[in-house]
Amino acid sequence: MSRVERLPNGLVVALEERDFPGVAFQLLVPAGAVNDPEGMEGAAALLEGWLWKGAGDLDARALAQALDALGVRRSSGAGLEYTAFAAAFLPEVLDEVFRLYALLLTRPRLPEEGLEAVRSVALQALLSLEDQPARKLLSELRREVFRSPHGREPLGREEDLKGARAEALKADYRRRYTPKGAILAVAGGVSWERLRAALEPFLAWEGEEALYPAPELSEPHRFVLRRPTAQVQIGLAYPDVGPEDPGFYAARLALEVLSGGMSSRLFTEVREKRGLVYAVSAFPAGVKGQGLLMAYAGTTKERAGATLEVLRAEVERLAEGVTEEELSRAKVGLKTALVMADESIRSRAASMARDLYMLGRVRSLSEIEAAIEGTSLEAVNAFLRAHPYRDPWVGLLGEVEDV
Repeated sequence: MSRVERLPNGLVVALEERDFPGVAFQLLVPAGAVNDPEGMEGAAALLEGWLWKGAGDLDARALAQALDALGVRRSSGAGLEYTAFAAAFLPEVLDEVFRLYALLLTRPRLPEEGLEAVRSVALQALLSLEDQPARKLLSELRREVFRSPHGREPLGREEDLKGARAEALKADYRRRYTPKGAILAVAGGVSWERLRAALEPFLAWEGEEALYPAPELSEPHRFVLRRPTAQVQIGLAYPDVGPEDPGFYAARLALEVLSGGMSSRLFTEVREKRGLVYAVSAFPAGVKGQGLLMAYAGTTKERAGATLEVLRAEVERLAEGVTEEELSRAKVGLKTALVMADESIRSRAASMARDLYMLGRVRSLSEIEAAIEGTSLEAVNAFLRAHPYRDPWVGLLGEVEDV
């Protein structure tokens, strides 16, 4: 079971204690693309990189060496809804690791001479999208789906990245790097008493609550990005339910039937039977307050029309229902994925943090497994009848006219 507590400064902390020789945490800070200031898309990405240029009396090199000396395996990145910091380490260094991360959050150096290197890296990452046509299409598809800032690309926009100034970014840091709305999820071999004592440096972290906009969808429509590519990328997007909805597990099981492996409908019908694509999949892509299902296929210019037709047909055929055999395979697939994720305390910490962000509570693994197993064929098919996936947003990228 997980224990959850809100600290006096507003930081929400969760612990799932395990008999495990390591500790992992996931820290979510309320600074993402959705609440980047207007005209500063990519500010969260710049801030995340800039933070690592030093904290307190430590410059960038000294900070990195201090964490390396503690054996900390770490990562961080700014995403659509928040900036995430993840780390895994041995329990005996817990206090010093938390001291350093608290220092990073409360006393970052943010040296102006380091900003240009951070900006250069951010611009290169954004430019790399042009060499990843599938990711480029899905990024543009999201922008077309949402009227609200939830359609933004977390890497930012070129003109905004180039125009971001140090003082404006520092003001943005003070506004969004706040404990009110932040979440720290910890999993592994540490007790609540030990964790609570190690959190003392985080109590110096202060700030007002960062605000998020409400998600808002556009009307479904089509668009084409014409690019001189060898393949054509196809993307579909459908409104869906989120984890707070009673139909969530029915929706996830239906998605597993659609795109859960080599026996799934998309792989079988679009790739194996017809040979239309080299890649095909469907996946959840929602945000807090708005579920979204996306489907993707990569094919040739000659097969683009047929691929789009079959891809749409298979998604929309879900409304006719799934079979007992398909549901049984879907349950095994989801439970296997759940068990595999449970093998890693880093994965568990990440899922705990995501639950707290989306639901305000942590779902236990046994709760999730029971919900999957307890969702009947009748419940899945009733959900699909009531929530048919129809009238999608459609995006195409490549040397192709609208099809």
